[in-house]
Amino acid sequence: MKRAILSCVLPIMTLAIAGTSAAQASERDKKFFESVQGEWVGPGEIVAGKYKGTKFNCNLSGSTPDGKVGMTLDGGCRVGIFTQKMSATIEQKGAKGYQGSFLDGAEGKGLDIVSGSVVDGRKVVLSLNRKQLKGVMQARVAGEDTMIVTVSVKVDKQMVPVIGMNLKRVDGAAVGAIARK
Repeated sequence: MKRAILSCVLPIMTLAIAGTSAAQASERDKKFFESVQGEWVGPGEIVAGKYKGTKFNCNLSGSTPDGKVGMTLDGGCRVGIFTQKMSATIEQKGAKGYQGSFLDGAEGKGLDIVSGSVVDGRKVVLSLNRKQLKGVMQARVAGEDTMIVTVSVKVDKQMVPVIGMNLKRVDGAAVGAIARK
């Protein structure tokens, strides 16, 4: 059952998205996604629900698609001896901001990203959907080498946090024009 939760909910973590003009917003969004490129590792925990207290560790690689605003994350998350492959793709799609999928989307065993936006250039907020499950993932780049991810799901009329993660950058890649130490 933990494996089922990993395949449906943990992919939400692999990722981390309004300005004064469209051009400024697009450039801000592009910089945000570039800041998430690279290798990330870190622990997480299921903080609510049947599997509350379950801890896991993830290893993720972020990249940006050629000629598009968005990103792809690939890797895996481990609970005990079980590892679940994770993959997510997010791309800019017209008026709804960003759309994409985790794993194979809601038609398979994953989730659909139905809308999203970059907030203040440091945080992405994505709306998630899988049949009756509605949720939100927020990923905030708290520093050059730190990303905090929170996943909440709608229970009745309230959003309830269910997953929290703290990721650290483990590569020596350059971020934008800033050389890494």
